[in-house]
Amino acid sequence: MSKFYFTSESVTSGHPDKVCDLIADSILDEAIRQDPYAHMAVEATIKDDLILVYGEAGTTAVIDYEAIAKQVMKDIGYTEEYSVLVKVNKQSAEINSAVAHDEVAAGDQGIMFGYACDETISFMPFAIDAAHMLAKHLERYRRSVDFLGPDGKTQVTCEYDDGVMKRIDTIVISTQHKADVTQEQLRELIIENVIKPTIDPKYLDENTKYLINPSGSFVVGGSWGDSGTTGRKTAVDTYGGYAPHGGGCFSSKDPTKVDRSAAYYARYVCRNLVANGLCRKCLLQLSYAIGKADPLSVNIETYGTSEYSEEELLAIILKNFDFRVGKMIDELHMRQPFYHETVNYGHFGKPWLPWEQFKKIEL
Repeated sequence: MSKFYFTSESVTSGHPDKVCDLIADSILDEAIRQDPYAHMAVEATIKDDLILVYGEAGTTAVIDYEAIAKQVMKDIGYTEEYSVLVKVNKQSAEINSAVAHDEVAAGDQGIMFGYACDETISFMPFAIDAAHMLAKHLERYRRSVDFLGPDGKTQVTCEYDDGVMKRIDTIVISTQHKADVTQEQLRELIIENVIKPTIDPKYLDENTKYLINPSGSFVVGGSWGDSGTTGRKTAVDTYGGYAPHGGGCFSSKDPTKVDRSAAYYARYVCRNLVANGLCRKCLLQLSYAIGKADPLSVNIETYGTSEYSEEELLAIILKNFDFRVGKMIDELHMRQPFYHETVNYGHFGKPWLPWEQFKKIEL
């Protein structure tokens, strides 16, 4: 189609699924802080005032799961009292023996995707980039006032013509608020204090639609309005649905879990192919088998935006990048306790993260 519309969404830190992601990755960071070679897959679920922390841990670290979960809730801005139920076992001996070789092996099988494009300075698709910026600005704004709550969502619909993003058609923002704020007040405040400072006006016009709390009142939020579980926001965490993702979530998983490390590395490869001017769009698929260090397959798609054939690009990739699990972990310094920084507003496009750094590619 010469003209089409594409939509992506983001959420704030107070969304119940993101609450659980942050609990999981805060636990992971504490494990890695004490034991850089920890094998972790500890997740969380929340409903009302109950937090369940559960999973497998293979580590020498001593972790106070309850304290971490409660501190996360406090830092996000929830003031209620929470009960924390912990059910964490040792990592399966069978999984551990499959992973624990002289050369680091994949902790599970699976497929992973990376993507990059030249639509934005972050090499991310426009809709998800804009949705993340709005969610981040909404978060900042709600922390500066006393009438908004931690839970919130954003959504951006973009209009494309001949494959080029032309304008924003619709912006949706839903935010938790106190009962004494009217919907009219909320609409004006969000447009003036969140949308206008965030979105370049060249993408907005008289036909752009603004839907602010379209469901009406949003007083009850967080775990009191909905349940939450680690790993349920995979489109938000990746490319907003604009490109595939492998289906495996990121949060809670140490870097031997290729669902996470290989997805990060695939993004690193795609980002640098675009940044080096070898193509304008790039999708990379990887696959791994548990207990094996090397990928089973490496597949690239550039949508006709490169002067090189995909066979030539694949040769360039294999010359410049090493997809063995241990090498990916080492190159991107993934045994550091920074995973809590990945949780909100996407795991990609943040300039300080290792997989977002520039690498000169040799042809």
